[in-house]
Parts: sequence; C-alpha cells; structure tokens
Amino acid sequence: DRNIRLETGAHVEYLEASSDARTIAAVHYRQDGRLKKVTPKLVILSAGAVNSAAILLRSPSPNGNGLANRSDQVGRNFMNHNSSAMLAIDPRRRNTSVYQKTLMLNDYYLSDGKGGRPLGNVQLLGKIDGHILRANVKLAPKFALDFMAGHAVDWYLMCEDLPDPESRIMVDGKDIVMQWRRSNMQSLDGLTKVMRENFRACGYPIVLSRPFDKRTPSHQCGTVKMGDDPATSPLDPFCRSFDHKNLFVVDAGFLPNSAAVNPALSIAAQALRVADHIRKTELVA
Repeated sequence: DRNIRLETGAHVEYLEASSDARTIAAVHYRQDGRLKKVTPKLVILSAGAVNSAAILLRSPSPNGNGLANRSDQVGRNFMNHNSSAMLAIDPRRRNTSVYQKTLMLNDYYLSDGKGGRPLGNVQLLGKIDGHILRANVKLAPKFALDFMAGHAVDWYLMCEDLPDPESRIMVDGKDIVMQWRRSNMQSLDGLTKVMRENFRACGYPIVLSRPFDKRTPSHQCGTVKMGDDPATSPLDPFCRSFDHKNLFVVDAGFLPNSAAVNPALSIAAQALRVADHIRKTELVA
C-alpha cells in the first residue's frame, strides 16, 4: 500500500509538541545511529504500558513533566497482576499432558465463597517440567523434580493489583525506573488457601505454591489511564490525550484497573473501538 511506510529498526526517543502545545508536531526516533523525525497529522502511541509512559515522560515540556501529563498521572498507577503457580501433585497418577490449558474457573472471583472479599481467577498453567522447577529450586535433585512435574496438575492463580499513584514508572535519563507497590496481596493469600484446601479435598496429597515475584511481568497496565476528567486522567474514553488532540495512546496503559483476568481481549476490543472512532473523526475525506 503506497499510503503506508514501515520504518524498521527505529527506536522512538521522544515526542515534540507544537508551539501552542495543543498537538504533537513531531516524533523523534533513532535509526542506524542517526536521530530522525517525522511530522504526522495523527500520532498513535502503542509501546506498552511501560514504554509508552517512558516516551511521554521523556518528551520535552514547559513544566518538565512530560507530555499528555496535565493530570500528573502519566507513569502512575502501574499495575501488574498478583499471581502464583500451584502444583497439585498425586504420586499415584502420572500426568502425560503436553500443554494443558483448557480449564479455568471464576468461582472465587467475586467473593471467597463464604461472602468475603473477592479473590481472583484460577486457570491451568500449561505444563511445568523438571527443568522449569530446577530454575526455582536449585538444590533439589533433578530426578525428584522430574517426578513431581510428571505427577502434577499445574495451575495459575491470578488476583487484582489495585491502582496506586505511588506505584509508578519514572525516567532517569535513558533509564526507566520502576517503583512498583504491590497491593491486595490478601486476595492472593486467600485464593491460595482456598485452592489448596480444594485440591486436597479432591485427593491430591501434595499441594505446592509459589508467588511470582517482582521480576515476573504479569499484564502490566494502568500508566496512561483513560477517564472522563482531564484533571485526573491523561486520556479520554477513546484514548485521546486531553492535552494534545492528535495523540492517542492505545495499549495496556489505558486501563484504569487491572481486574483479575488476562486483559488482552479487552485491550484488543478497545483498540478496535478507538480505530473506528479515529476513522469517523480523523480520517473523514
């Protein structure tokens, strides 16, 4: 298509606002060691929750706070699901599945089953093998880890991480600094407890679990959130910047909360909604 030009090996460094700051005038990127720029009429930033926020924060602005950031919320409200791996092990039964991913349950999504707090989502993890276990339990003998993996049903427990303005992405020169404040760990503890009880009641004598730590990305989102009020949100409900009318940010950063499910389909649905909005409002002949 002659209307499309794809630049490969191009790393976007920052955006440049127009003289009146109402639009984005240029996108500056580095390619083959040279700094270049394009001057588009429309800018759609989709670099992911971490990098989209970093690009905006690095972009020059009169107050030094980055672009699209009148609300001072760009980079804030970073969320990353609280999650654990759980192995339900029965030494009497061998699990020969290659990749098990056909079962999930939301029985504890809205409450703990006893009228208490919401917990989260439970789904099959895939299939863990001895090599994966060895990376996390280095002192155990490999034959024992292979036996455990071969007799386990592997589960993924996922709980909501709540938005917190002090949980944030910042930039320090070329470096990205993450200050992640985990929240709602009580729900993960509660979900782990109730699922351990359930699996033991089902006849699995050994149930092991381990939370994923801060090194594990689990659906990072929330850093350029959408909302109705420009004083508290960088984006409107169609992901358009309140500050720069030709800028849209369309990735997981727009999510105002993380819920307790994989957000990929919600992100895709919102992207289609935004694309239709852009077609009707920006691309009218």
